[in-house]
Parts: sequence; C-alpha cells; structure tokens
Amino acid sequence: MKVPFRGSSKAKDAVSDDRMTLTQHLGELRTRIIRSVLAIIVGIIVLLAFYDQVLEFMRKPYEQLCKDNPNLNCELQFLSPTEGLTTRLSICTYGGIILAMPVILWQIWRFIVPALHAKEKKYAIPFILSSVLLFIMGAAVAYLTLTPALDFLISWAGSDVQANFQVSKYVSLFGLMLAAFGITFEFPVLLVFLQLVGVLSPQTLMKQWRYAVVIIFVIAALITPSGDPYSMMAMAAPMTIFYGIAVLIGRVAQKRKQAREAAA
Repeated sequence: MKVPFRGSSKAKDAVSDDRMTLTQHLGELRTRIIRSVLAIIVGIIVLLAFYDQVLEFMRKPYEQLCKDNPNLNCELQFLSPTEGLTTRLSICTYGGIILAMPVILWQIWRFIVPALHAKEKKYAIPFILSSVLLFIMGAAVAYLTLTPALDFLISWAGSDVQANFQVSKYVSLFGLMLAAFGITFEFPVLLVFLQLVGVLSPQTLMKQWRYAVVIIFVIAALITPSGDPYSMMAMAAPMTIFYGIAVLIGRVAQKRKQAREAAA
C-alpha cells in the first residue's frame, strides 16, 4: 500500500480531516462562528447607512394596501421613546443576516466538509449558489404576498375599525415572513443533498410523495407567520414543486452514478 510522504499535502489533509480532536473541532466551529458574526456585523453597518431607503422598501406592501382601503392610517406609529431605536436595530439585524447569508452558508459548508468524501466536496459552489438563490426567491414570494396577507388580517377587525400599526409590530411581521419563506425554500437543497450522500433515495421519495405533500401543507399552515390562506398557499405550492424537482435531480444523479460504476 502506498503511504503518502509525511510532508506532502495529502498527508496533512488526511490528518486534518480524519484525526481532528474534539478540541480542534470546537476551535474550528468557533472560527466559523466568528467569521459569520463578523459578516453579519458588516451587513448591519451597511443597513444602518441605508436605513431610510430600506424602511421605505419595507413600507411599500402596506402603502399598496392603503391605496385601496380608506380605513387605514398609512403612517406607522411608535408608542414608546425607545421603540424607534429598537426598530432600527431590528431592521438592520434582519437585513445584516440576509446580506451575510452567502458567508454564513459558506462557513457551514466548510465546517461539514471534513466529514464528506472527495466526490461530495465538489458540490460546494452549487450548494452555496442554490441556497442563496432559493432564499432570495422565498423572500421575494413573501414580499409579494404581504399585501393580501395584511388585507386578510385587517378584514377580521370589522368594517368600522381603523387600523393603526406600530412600526415594531409591522417590522416584526415583515421579518418573520421573509425568514419563514426564505428558510422553507431551502427545502429542496436539503433533499438533494441527502440523496447525494445516500441518506435518502429517489425511489423512497417518489413512493412517499402523497405523505410528503400532506406534510408540506401542514408545515406551511403552522409556520406561516401571518396565518392567512394566501401566504400558506404561496409557501406550500412552490415547496410541492420543489419536492418533485429534487426527486428528479436525485434520480439523474443516481443514474450517472450507476453508469460510472458500470463503466468501472
């Protein structure tokens, strides 16, 4: 058996990947967390510089609803002296996390890479790109469905009731909507990854698709922050489509793997 030279890069990789102690793993985790936090801090600083533009962007779904509803007061209000500051910090924190998402995902990937085989490590770039794009897509769907969601929620108060929104409550709902949709839209990335590493098979996913669809709709109903049917359908329908796409990608990858094994 050929033993790699002690000073070679292969030997160093083998030691770093296979012989890391618990202390080294904890040190690696700390490094990844620190880098992610620094990326979030940079994002927060950027958002602080463009706070007024970001707040105006967040107000647009509510302003669109106000144009069609005379019973709404479109001026967002705050009820305590510190609410303005806490709202600004909340917006910048949410935005900072979103801006730092590529860095955070990259740090997560780099942390789990030592546990993967060489063939699985090549999926790093597709993993990061697809995760970021799907998160942005989910956030965009949440943004577009926020106006009908607000209309649904306000309608339950009655026709003679005027709505006056606290800025902190509106920002909280806005952030939760974007986060819920963005995270759930990562669902196909997880399914594809589990198929590529052999935890799940396309055949199993195809066999259980009926149960999967029911679970998807139940999860969408439970985690949608606004609780309205428009947002629930806007979340569940794409996730169902993504489920089918993930199974198809897994099936293609499986056929390619079988072809390589047959050729070998």
